[in-house]
Amino acid sequence: MSFFDRPSETLSREALLELQADKLAALLEAVFGPNQFYTDKLRGAGVTPGDIRTLEDIKLLPTTTKRELADAAEADSPFGSNATFTETEYVRIHQTSGTSGKPLKVVDTDESWTWWGRCWGYVLSGAGVTAADRLFVPFSFGPFIGFWAAVEGARQIGALVVPGGGSTSAQRAHLMVEHDVTAMCCTPTYALRLADVARAEGVDPESLPLRAIVTAGEPGGNVPAIKQRIEAAWGAKVFDHAGASEVGAHSFECEAQPGGTHAIETEFIVEVLDVETQEPVDAGERGELVITSLGRPGFPVIRYRTGDMVQLNTEPCVCGRSFVRFEGGVLGRADDMVIARGVNLFPDAIEALVRQVEAVEEYQITVSRGVDLAHLAVAIEVAQGADPDDTSAAVTRSVRNALGLTPVVSVVPFESLPRFELKARRFHVEG
Repeated sequence: MSFFDRPSETLSREALLELQADKLAALLEAVFGPNQFYTDKLRGAGVTPGDIRTLEDIKLLPTTTKRELADAAEADSPFGSNATFTETEYVRIHQTSGTSGKPLKVVDTDESWTWWGRCWGYVLSGAGVTAADRLFVPFSFGPFIGFWAAVEGARQIGALVVPGGGSTSAQRAHLMVEHDVTAMCCTPTYALRLADVARAEGVDPESLPLRAIVTAGEPGGNVPAIKQRIEAAWGAKVFDHAGASEVGAHSFECEAQPGGTHAIETEFIVEVLDVETQEPVDAGERGELVITSLGRPGFPVIRYRTGDMVQLNTEPCVCGRSFVRFEGGVLGRADDMVIARGVNLFPDAIEALVRQVEAVEEYQITVSRGVDLAHLAVAIEVAQGADPDDTSAAVTRSVRNALGLTPVVSVVPFESLPRFELKARRFHVEG
C-alpha cells in the first residue's frame, strides 16, 4: 500500500481533529484584516478569530457560496477582494472551467502552489503511483486549472511526467508507446476517447505497461459502469479523485478501492450539511459538501458550499488511513437536479444507466420542459457491429427499470455526437 505521508494519513481521529483546529486558527489569523472579503464576512456575522476555540466552533463561521466568490473577484483589481496579499506575492493564476457560469479567477502564492502539489501527492500516491512511474498527462495547459497541479504533485513524489499538451489524440497514443507510460491523469470521457483513437492508430491500449489511471474533472471514475469500461479498454485500474479550482484537490481513491474517496483531512475540513437547513446530516446520509481549505491563505475558502452531494462514511478503511470517505465519491450536484414527469433526475445517475449498456459508444441526454410534461430524450451512437434496435431497447429498459420513466431513445450516426477532452457536456435542459 503506497502512502504520500503515512504519519499524517494514519493519525488518530483525536490527533487529526486537533491538527485541523490548529490549522483553522492559523488560517483565520492570517486572513482576518489583510483579506477584505473574509474580514467583512466575519465581522458581518459578529465573529472574530478569537471566537473559534475548538473545531466545533466552525459552525459560528458563515458559509461561502460561489456567487459570493464571483462577486468578490469583481470587487477590486486585479485579483479581487478575496486575494489576501499584494499582487507581487502571487505566482500562478488559473480559472474555473466555466461550466456552471462565468469562469472564476483564482490565484496562488508560491507557498499555496506547493500546497496544491502536496494535495496531489496524496492523490497520486493513493493510486499507487511512485517515483518509479512515468505519468502521462494528456491535457492542454490553458487557464483552466485541470491537471496543472497534478504535474506539481508528480514532482513532489518524484515521478517522471510525460506531457501530452499541444498534441492530437493520435500523437498522444504514440507518445504513450514511445515512453512506456505506466500511469495517466485525464477525465473519464477522455480515457475512453483516447482508447478508441489508440486502436484506430494500431496501438493496442492493453499492450501498454499502463497500470493506473487517475480520473478527475467530471463524474465517471466513481460510476461502476464507466469505471469498468475504462479498465477493460486499457487493462489498468481506475482511481477516482475530486477537487475544484477554488478549493483544491480534496479527495482521492486508495488502492484498496473500498467504494469511495478519502477526504484529505490534514488539508481540508469537510462538513456534510442538509442543502436546505445547512444543519449536519448523519454519516450515511446524503448532503452537500461544505469544505474549508487549510493551506491556501492567499485565496482562502472557508465553509465553502461546493454544491457537490456526498455521503460520509466514517468506518475504518482497510488501507489503514484514518481519513473519512465519501461513499461512492461525489454523487452529483445539488443544483443539477431536474424534474421530469414527477421524477427527480440527476445527470450523473442517468449517465450511469446509459453507460451500463456496453454497445453505447457515445450519447447525449436532453430533458425538455415545455407546456406539456417534461420528457427525457437520449441520443445514442451504437458501437460498430452491435444491433441498433437491441441497443436502443436496452437503454430504454435500463432507464425505465431504475427510474420508472420511459425515455425517448434515438440512434444517431456514428461519430455525429461531440467528443470531449475535458469536462463532457452530455446533459442538456431545454425549455
